[in-house]
Formats: sequence, structure tokens, C-alpha cells
Amino acid sequence: MASTRHQHLDQVFNGQRPLLLRTLVRMVGNAATAEDLLQETYLRVRAAASERSVEYVQPFIYQTARNLALDHLRGERRRSALIDRRPEAEEIANVAASAPTPETRTRDREMVARLEGTLARLSKRERDVFLRAKLHGWSYAEIAADLGVSKSTVQKDLTAALNACLHSYEGFNEP
Repeated sequence: MASTRHQHLDQVFNGQRPLLLRTLVRMVGNAATAEDLLQETYLRVRAAASERSVEYVQPFIYQTARNLALDHLRGERRRSALIDRRPEAEEIANVAASAPTPETRTRDREMVARLEGTLARLSKRERDVFLRAKLHGWSYAEIAADLGVSKSTVQKDLTAALNACLHSYEGFNEP
């Protein structure tokens, strides 16, 4: 039964693919991003069809694509707002830098030691996910592809790593 559902879904999706791609390009204004959103739409619809019966496949595909495009646009708007709020280089140059006190240096070294200890206690995959996401700025999709796991696994591993880091700083005295 699931195989028949998937075949029907694939048939409808492939038939609507060109129109759906054009719709996404119009919405997000970028063909590469639209292509990524189209792929994500297929993956999400396919996963949903595996879990339950989808009675109206075509509207479900379009609604999923629309929601993903809107989420993408909201994210772009947030990133743009953050960039707009960044201080100009000239403003930063006019701010006097204060040298850290010996106490601050000691506290900073202790914080680094705690973080290193926490990272050492993580599983290899959790550590790899954490470093790729937080140190190197990789996306979940990039990490998932590189490690050969799902994006959901990447999210779970990153959450576990972040929780471990937060736990290691509990009770840490700030000045």
C-alpha cells in the first residue's frame, strides 16, 4: 500500500515539478534556492506520505512548498534585519577597547577548559556536528550530507551538544 502511495505521489510530483519550480522561483526570486526548496518539498511530502495517507496530493505538495518558501523568506528577512543593525566599522573603531583584568583572563581560561572538557565527553558525531555548525557555520543539510545522516539526526546531536555545554556552565560564577 505504501509503495502504491509513493508511486502516486511521485507521479503527481513529477507532473507538477516544472510549474511548482516556476512558482517557487517567483516567490523566492532565486532559481538555486527554489530548486533547494523543491527538493525539500519532495522529501517532506514523501515523509508525510510514509506516515499517513494523503488524500489530496497535489494541494498538499503546493501547500508544503508554499510553507517552505515562506519560512525561507522569513529567515532571509531576519538575517537582513540583523545585518542592518550591525554597527558600522567607523563606529566600532571609535570605541575604546579595555584590556581584560587578570580575574577576567582567569575566568575565561576556566570557561575554555570547561568547554574543552565538555566537548571531549561528547560522542564523536555530536562533537563533529557541534564544531561544524557552531565553529564553521555549516548548515544542517551540509552536515547531514557530509556525515551521511539525516538532518533530524544533526538537529538531535546539536541539541545534545548544546545542552551538554549549557549544563557544564551551570553554577559558573559571572563577575
